[in-house]
Amino acid sequence: MQTHIPEGYKSLLSIYDTQKAISLLKRLFEDRLGALLDLYRVSAPLFVDENSGLNDNLNGYERPVSFDILRSDHRAQVVQSLAKWKRLALKRYGFFPGKGLYTDMDAIRRDEDELDNLHSVYVDQWDWEKVILSENRNLDYLKLTVMDIVTAICDTQETMQAIYPQLQRLGKLERRVSFITAQALEDLYPDLTPKQRENAYVKEHKTVFIIGIGGKLRSGKPHDGRAPDYDDWDLNGDILFWDDVLGCAMEVSSMGIRVSPESLDRQLTLAGCDDRRALPYHQALLNGELPLTIGGGIGQSRVSMLLLGKAHIGEVQASIWDEATVKACEDAGVMLL
Repeated sequence: MQTHIPEGYKSLLSIYDTQKAISLLKRLFEDRLGALLDLYRVSAPLFVDENSGLNDNLNGYERPVSFDILRSDHRAQVVQSLAKWKRLALKRYGFFPGKGLYTDMDAIRRDEDELDNLHSVYVDQWDWEKVILSENRNLDYLKLTVMDIVTAICDTQETMQAIYPQLQRLGKLERRVSFITAQALEDLYPDLTPKQRENAYVKEHKTVFIIGIGGKLRSGKPHDGRAPDYDDWDLNGDILFWDDVLGCAMEVSSMGIRVSPESLDRQLTLAGCDDRRALPYHQALLNGELPLTIGGGIGQSRVSMLLLGKAHIGEVQASIWDEATVKACEDAGVMLL
């Protein structure tokens, strides 16, 4: 996908009002999310020791940005997400079942293979994680949590539209979530690619959660890549909304119930990643020393785009773009931050 600005697109807010609105919606959403999921805000690292096993390798091929530290013998990696760090933090901070944390996560994904309306090398998201009991490791609990996140986003939209009436032209997001497994989605659209399936289904149902991402489907391919050492591939998924501005499905959150010692053991073998068993984090998890959790990331720029009616992610975040993206936006009168 290349950058494409819809014909006739014009921002509903000025540059300065956009900046003010982003700041406000972030505060509103954080407060609502924290209240609904019982989360407390904490500080998080920008980088971790490269030998700790705490960094995520996402789909398995992305290279983290790394650097040496002058007055240390350590090499550091800029985080790609905080899925593992959060779980360790919940143990270190003494969180009890039913309680959790959220934080701001900033990342650099140098190997992002798409620079377009929705993708940037700079990633900003709310990372959250919550301690659960073993009896919570089921689809019903996952679905209830998804509905709470959707409620937080929709509540934030309503407040923003009350403060900025021009945003009411966007209409309301659908609060009712349609749940579908990745396998059922493949069965429904066997001749489409995963992204095409998402667009077809989300266009009809507006707000969707796709369950079961990472493991191979009956076609022999997964719906999408997911690292084997943070989500349980049977108890995870993505939240997507239909974006009328761009006319496509927009993924705003990747989340799930995290691996247990048993599912980690199984998924490391399936993914051919048995070498990770020697890393400190993985050893602690396999030994049952870390709490059972649920967690995920929620894209700050994606939510800002959705609630403010923006056509390009560069309108709500500052990054570096290729020449084709810069020209497409200039030709359409869209200012990149």
